[in-house]
Amino acid sequence: MSSYQEETEKPIAENIESPTRGLEDPLQGIRDPDEGKTDEERAELDRKLLRKLDWRLIPWLCVLYLASFLDRTNIGNAKIVGLQADLHNMTGGQYNAALSIFFVSYSLFEPISNILLKKLRPRVWFTIIMVLWGICMTFMGFVKNWSGLMAARWWLGFWEAGLFPGVNYYLSCWYKRSEFGVRAAIFFSAAAVSGSFGGLLAAAIEKMDGLGGLHGWAWIFVLEGIATALVGLASYFILVDFPDEAHFLTEDERLRVIRRLRADNQASANHESFQFKYVKQGLSDWKTYMGMIMYMGVDGALYAFSLFLPTIINNLGYKSTEAQLLTVPVYAVACIFTIAVGLAADRLKQRGIFNIGMSLFAVAGYAILLGSKNYKLSYAATFLAAMGVYPCIANTITWVSNNAEGVYKRGFVLGLVIGWGNLNGVMSSNVYQSKDTPWYRPGHLVVMIYLAVCLLGGSVVNYILLRIENKKRLSGARDHMVEGLTAEEIADRGDMRPDFIYTL
Repeated sequence: MSSYQEETEKPIAENIESPTRGLEDPLQGIRDPDEGKTDEERAELDRKLLRKLDWRLIPWLCVLYLASFLDRTNIGNAKIVGLQADLHNMTGGQYNAALSIFFVSYSLFEPISNILLKKLRPRVWFTIIMVLWGICMTFMGFVKNWSGLMAARWWLGFWEAGLFPGVNYYLSCWYKRSEFGVRAAIFFSAAAVSGSFGGLLAAAIEKMDGLGGLHGWAWIFVLEGIATALVGLASYFILVDFPDEAHFLTEDERLRVIRRLRADNQASANHESFQFKYVKQGLSDWKTYMGMIMYMGVDGALYAFSLFLPTIINNLGYKSTEAQLLTVPVYAVACIFTIAVGLAADRLKQRGIFNIGMSLFAVAGYAILLGSKNYKLSYAATFLAAMGVYPCIANTITWVSNNAEGVYKRGFVLGLVIGWGNLNGVMSSNVYQSKDTPWYRPGHLVVMIYLAVCLLGGSVVNYILLRIENKKRLSGARDHMVEGLTAEEIADRGDMRPDFIYTL
């Protein structure tokens, strides 16, 4: 480990001699429930607390995202079992438009969704949006033409928009920055699981073709939509809102959660009121735009991959059921790598090097797809692509979250970054054209450029800029930013305080 890395591991007070030394103790006024305990006893209590939080929060959040990703991508499974033919021979262009319209409404609503989550409280917010998108999903099974499919996909995107940025923000209200990555990775791994589960489920449901007068693809939408609505209703009773009112924790445990967040320089432990200045802080921060560049690179690739993987495999010479089933091992590998990268990034307190490393796998996978004329080699390349793309989604969002401080600023920045990334789903929905079957070279080329320029290039630039800024803060070159400010004004600057050290 370099001397610079060792330096950033020390307590901030040891690293900086600056006016922020006079900043009010973030733990002042909060009773210490572990007063008098040894460091070993405190560490053991921390481990027990984390286990309790993990088992109470993470499994159900994974279920929510499993439903979300399944519902937005099951149209890819429906396509290869007759969706286009049954909707008056819908053209390839119309099918791509139906994919695109989802991302337009999804992206427009995401930047403000976390503000609504904070206002309405998580369990109310998540329940509302899940029930409504479950209804949209269910009625998509009854559409008779392309116009009906377009309307259903628009509203599906509108209501789904609040979940992914909402859960990532929600997790940041419970865990320290160094603990957030693996939880976000486990949560996002539900997307990979949904790919495997979706293929298996679609292979089974398509056999219901003709039952009740509905086609097999319609039953995929109906059954998965009903399941989503039921999960949404259950969420009201299963989810909890924020740490200070968590009924499953004792009073001492609630205090521990809040103290841990405060000690980690996280304002998420506070109940600040919304002010427009937090939106301005997010819009004026260069890190926001670097996050948008990186996330557009990986998110555009993600949707191109997940929406068209069944079609790509189907066009490589496999029957529809075989194509559904052959997606399963690809997503299983993606799930394993997503969690492994999240765990390693948390342990090493490094995000950028993992984005850079995994993006190389993704670029290599698409380079092979671009040049291959062998079915088996192309199928093998989808594993490399999945190994590179899926871990970088969770890792990028964690990196952005780690370096944006303040309840509303972080919520807005996450919504903006994720919303912009998802807007690139419009590209993903149109990049693979039927005329390019079976090798889809133009589509693979576009996705590879997204990964190489935005994800890989953006990650390298972001890492370098953050490292430069950290060196300036550690040397005292940023101390002038808080001269003459009160302790409250300094704290209100969030990650722009000179004692806030960015996660690399």
